[in-house]
Amino acid sequence: MEDTVPFGSQFYFVMLGLLAFSRGMDILSTRVATPNLVLEGNPIARKLGWTWNILISVVFSIGFACWPLPAIVISTSSVLVASRNFQQAWLMRSMGEEPYRHWHVARIRETRISLYLFCLFAQTALIAAVGGALIYFCDLLIPVAIGVGIISYAIAVTFFTLLSVWRMRHLMS
Repeated sequence: MEDTVPFGSQFYFVMLGLLAFSRGMDILSTRVATPNLVLEGNPIARKLGWTWNILISVVFSIGFACWPLPAIVISTSSVLVASRNFQQAWLMRSMGEEPYRHWHVARIRETRISLYLFCLFAQTALIAAVGGALIYFCDLLIPVAIGVGIISYAIAVTFFTLLSVWRMRHLMS
């Protein structure tokens, strides 16, 4: 596979379609889960709002479609984020964003922080291990890019969850 593909080529549009689908699913799942972005884990995305998030996604998709490997990494991470969002979206919507946030924070406060962090690290390490196995055992670039996307998803979940817990604990003190 080449490092770049010509803008407007057939393969470019395949990559653009992949990025549009995966980024679209990330945006749709976020919209279903938290229409007012109250529960958005990324503080920059929360601050930018829907219009800017969609615009940035479109611009990045158009640009990154020229580079297949980063496009696959971004697409893999995006569909995994969307999947995670959809997993709890029904509960977030049925409870409402603010009540869900208060309920979730209360559950975390009732749990030993060491147990919570152990479970977070165990979850993300297991996910990252799948990505690492793809990278280690495969010589083909596409599975390697998928592996990197899985690992980047695990890192993002860890980072934004820790950021959220840190903010919550900082506000408590």
